[in-house]
Amino acid sequence: MSSKSYKRRKFIKRCVVGGCGIALGIKTFNDFVISDPDYGVQSGFYNDAPETLDKWSKEADHYEHYKKMIKCNLCPHECILRENDRGFCRTRVVKQKKLYTVAYGNPCAVHIDPVEKKPLFHYLPSTPILSIATAGCNLRCLNCQNWEISQSRPRDTKNYDLPPEELVVATSARKIPSIAYTYSDPIIYYEYVIDSAMIAKERGIKNVLVTAGYINKEPLQRLCKVIDAANVDLKSFENSFYKKVSKATLAPVLNCLKIMRDEGVWIEITRLMVPTLSDDLDDIKRMCEWIVKELGEYTPLHLSRFHPDYKLKMLFPTPVETLVKARETAINAGLQFVYVGNIPGHNAEDTICPHCKKTIINREGYHIHKNNLELGLCKCGKIIPGLWI
Repeated sequence: MSSKSYKRRKFIKRCVVGGCGIALGIKTFNDFVISDPDYGVQSGFYNDAPETLDKWSKEADHYEHYKKMIKCNLCPHECILRENDRGFCRTRVVKQKKLYTVAYGNPCAVHIDPVEKKPLFHYLPSTPILSIATAGCNLRCLNCQNWEISQSRPRDTKNYDLPPEELVVATSARKIPSIAYTYSDPIIYYEYVIDSAMIAKERGIKNVLVTAGYINKEPLQRLCKVIDAANVDLKSFENSFYKKVSKATLAPVLNCLKIMRDEGVWIEITRLMVPTLSDDLDDIKRMCEWIVKELGEYTPLHLSRFHPDYKLKMLFPTPVETLVKARETAINAGLQFVYVGNIPGHNAEDTICPHCKKTIINREGYHIHKNNLELGLCKCGKIIPGLWI
């Protein structure tokens, strides 16, 4: 790279990062973050709880009374809230000295998707999956593709009345083998996920999380008992990126991935390649080396193309060349299944047997043209890791 090109790239990155800070400041103007000598750091939305709780409210799990206030222990933000405050995620409120979720049985998105859209390439290929989401999120990603719901309160979206039992009945009636908790982040409608997944599991329906993995250990371990597979968004291997672009931190996401592995959840990882912010090849290399060491070489990685949206419309789509180089870096780091996403028709969507090097599954977008797997085995006789039946 020439000196001139390097300086130009560095200038663009500084401008974007500076813009990120401004955008976060504007977007979270109604958030409060208070440092109190008696109560510590408090975060959330001041006096924003609804006047009364409705039928889509339920007492929350994983909280404690903390010095006459309420501390939520669900995610690493660990919001400390007064009466009538709303948590950072917009879905948890304090009423009558208890913490309640207001995202229970009221999804704002209900769709039937191909499972490949999650993306999951080693999990029941070519099957439909019922996908749901409520409003709210515990991150503030400036590149969010679903910001209309993720940055809204449940009362501000048009919602379905779909409690856990009815959700599972609807899934079963349509002979759909899996439910995906997705679109915003299922961590913030945790109680709805837990109750739905327990019923689904009892009736032979599998459960999938599509998540950023920003959750504390205890609630995650409980959740993993009823989850079969997850696609986790590992946004960067730099803590500074998480702080500036998502208002979060990296370590809890890495812990989440290791806990899921230990609990037997099938994991696939997505890395969105945001130009100038998360497309550095050295960062990709370090991330992939960590995945190989901590999760295993057969963990599928999806390198996804960025499209300008929300607060990062000033950027450009990820060049295909960048994705190709990132894939080469990931393979050289030892990963066996590395896919390129959001470029339909690219041959890096295919699954290749790491043993005989032949194409096992030929994909184009979300459509599978050819699947040579038999009971999870390649024709060469080797097991291909995943959940296939």
